Amino acid sequence: MKKEELVHLHLLLAQLKKYYEENDVDCDFTKYNELGISPFQVHRSKEEHKQAVFVLGTELASLTTRNNGHFF
Repeated sequence: MKKEELVHLHLLLAQLKKYYEENDVDCDFTKYNELGISPFQVHRSKEEHKQAVFVLGTELASLTTRNNGHFF
């Protein structure tokens, strides 16, 4: 995957994160927040964005699993 595509995926996942937070869904994005990387920081390395996508994707998947597969 190219860096540009990875950053785009990061942005889409970050939008899901924001949606859940704004709608008071019981979620914990501590591990993602600890990375200190935003999808808008395009100057960061491809590896940093890859790690952010992995962590954020894992946390979103966990949230979905806890809610029996419902996205709300």
